[in-house]
Amino acid sequence: MEIPNVDFAIIGGSGTLSSDFPKNFAGVEILAENIFFETPYGQSPAFRFCSVDGKNFLTCKMHGWRSGITRADSSRQIFWTFRAAGVKRILSEGGVGTVNRLLNPRDLLIPDDYLDLSVRKDVQLDGRYLLIMRDALCPELRGKLLSAAEKFFTGRIFERGIYAVTDGRHFESPAEIAMLQGHADIVGQSLAPEVYLAREIGACYANLSFVVNYGEGLKVWSHEVMKEIFFDDAKLIGNILLDAIKNTSANARTCHCVELRKETLLKEIYDAD
Repeated sequence: MEIPNVDFAIIGGSGTLSSDFPKNFAGVEILAENIFFETPYGQSPAFRFCSVDGKNFLTCKMHGWRSGITRADSSRQIFWTFRAAGVKRILSEGGVGTVNRLLNPRDLLIPDDYLDLSVRKDVQLDGRYLLIMRDALCPELRGKLLSAAEKFFTGRIFERGIYAVTDGRHFESPAEIAMLQGHADIVGQSLAPEVYLAREIGACYANLSFVVNYGEGLKVWSHEVMKEIFFDDAKLIGNILLDAIKNTSANARTCHCVELRKETLLKEIYDAD
């Protein structure tokens, strides 16, 4: 199958995994599934090509992570595909741990900034743009996620916060969580390099984070509670993402995301490649 032309994309994480998103969600039509695309970075993860309220979108599971493929290449495969598809709006989701002592499991947070502590720094498609990371998480898309969350979720919703990105796959140590206090609110493993790659392809990007555990050293957390969250609340996360797409225009943007991608001043270097 050729890469379809779509305006929207959803990168599924742990929050929707148990629901087999977006199968069996109201109003969603699965146009094609288990489709793979050849990219310069290897074969892509499996995608689903879907439609909701007349808006077509691509989605994949767990940020494309799979055995034998580096996370950097997984991200490149996904965003190369998105660029080829003409994607303009990207939503992602995932479970996160707490850094801020005021947060608890089952809190929803829509981050507005990030700290990248991963070592996956040089993950790009071609490097031809200067990426200005002001408002890296699209204000307009964050607003759509907030409005959708308020429709479906009766718990605590935080409309801003700082997401610290670590490499994983292990969780952070108590010393690492202590180091992050005062600098971040939540910690996870997927926001970067996605946030850079979205800006590189000229797409808006926003993230919905569901707190599933306390950061080590803050409070003892239960693996059973984490498991319950993953299985009990997957439908909730999926409904929020789909509602946000339903109520978002692909082309009538009120944000400045596209303007924050500039032609590199090192043009001669890249033109020589």
